[in-house]
Amino acid sequence: MQRSVYHSSEIQAWEQRWFAQQNSSLGLMQQAAWTIVQQLMLQFEQKKIRKIAVWCGQGNNAGDGYFIAGYLKQAGLHVTVFSTERGTSADLEQAYLFAQSQHVAFISLEVLIAQPELQQQLAQFECHIDALFGIGLNRELDQAWQEIIHVFNAQAGLKIAVDIPSGLQANTGQALPCAIQADHTFTLLGYKAGLFTGQGKEFVGQLHLLSLIPRDEKLRPIAQLSPKHIMLPQRQAFGHKGSYGHVLVVGGHADMGGAVMMAAEAAFHAGAGKVSVVCHAKHHQAILSRAPNIMVRDINAFDNEDIQQLLSHIDAVCFGMGLGRDEWSAQIFQLWFELLNQNAHLEVVLDADGLWFLAKDKQKLNGHIYATPHSGEAATLLGCTAAEIEQDRIATIHRLKETFAGQWVLKGAGSLILEDELYICTQGNAGMGTGGMGDVLAGMVASLKAQFHEDITLHGIVTLHAQAGDLLAQQGMRGLQAHAMGEAIYQVVNGKQR
Repeated sequence: MQRSVYHSSEIQAWEQRWFAQQNSSLGLMQQAAWTIVQQLMLQFEQKKIRKIAVWCGQGNNAGDGYFIAGYLKQAGLHVTVFSTERGTSADLEQAYLFAQSQHVAFISLEVLIAQPELQQQLAQFECHIDALFGIGLNRELDQAWQEIIHVFNAQAGLKIAVDIPSGLQANTGQALPCAIQADHTFTLLGYKAGLFTGQGKEFVGQLHLLSLIPRDEKLRPIAQLSPKHIMLPQRQAFGHKGSYGHVLVVGGHADMGGAVMMAAEAAFHAGAGKVSVVCHAKHHQAILSRAPNIMVRDINAFDNEDIQQLLSHIDAVCFGMGLGRDEWSAQIFQLWFELLNQNAHLEVVLDADGLWFLAKDKQKLNGHIYATPHSGEAATLLGCTAAEIEQDRIATIHRLKETFAGQWVLKGAGSLILEDELYICTQGNAGMGTGGMGDVLAGMVASLKAQFHEDITLHGIVTLHAQAGDLLAQQGMRGLQAHAMGEAIYQVVNGKQR
């Protein structure tokens, strides 16, 4: 499977280079439409679909739609095109004339929207194909177009999107402000980032790539899809607890003990040999009663020298979960952070309240620091709103690295991971949007980095976390809880049930 992801402008430039080599733009449109039709016919035969509506806009995406309509009519199906006023493209006009030559039925979208009784007839169609907008859409849709999309989404039949669900911004995955909710999306030439991150998952459905033309030497991806199959090295027969890393979890304000507990348990479930928690003594009994294999120490008993001595025996650290944001928390952060940032032998995960203090006192992170914000935390770090972060998640993660250095995970739907290059995680589910999942991820990162260091990637760990969430959600996403992730983590790190 092709793993590269591209910016829409890169795809468009690639097309133009292809056409400059005397390849036909009309021919590519025909090829795209024909390839989609061949795949659709298999579904139509299985589901006994005979009546198809093709919704066509004004650009070349509509040209694909007109050719699709014509080819489906040639195959003996009942096809109606709902179209708006056509644009000026010569290829689009040729596509329209072809559909017309096949005696496809045409109804104006304007007429459809203006006549509610006509909309009632849409129920007869068993499939609706979206060819309204392509990857060039970068403006918010006006009310008329929004209404068209809402009417499309209200239909009960199978919904197919050509290239990208109309209304979805190709590079950010944001709806402008609404988008087609497709069951299947047949994307052309290459993957676009907006299909995988932001709100993209909500609209794309099952994704199919139709590559159509060979990649050239000038084509540059903006990201890679994170591989789904993560192979961890086998444990050696002579290994012992000291062979598999010692993870330290630091945080746990007097009022917040759960976060350090979940991070520590996740670290053990991911295979760490030893796990210690340094937190407020108030939580020690609860931690030990739940997981007696965790070692606990009082965070208030540490000075600079004590910390240095402890860190010399540690492989990886989770710092910041449940730390709090009061004066005591600030003192703890100042006492620990500089030492963690300077000790390059450590693998350090900075999360939660640790990120909040980083925003207050902006410092450069060394390469052994893994920062894992969600959009709200990223907004605090960059001095903007979470909504602004979600408008362009890819630009956000690059800004975070430029501002703070280090390595970054921007959590959320289609989590982004920026190491030497940018990766997009395609797994995970909406049920994982619950308190404590970030603590679990932090524990997994620390654990697996403690065990394997450079032999495992950050994006690989994020993928394993997502797979554990998917495993846990097999019986349903609603009500999924982070503290229940342990068994699922155990399963995925042992290569089971993926």
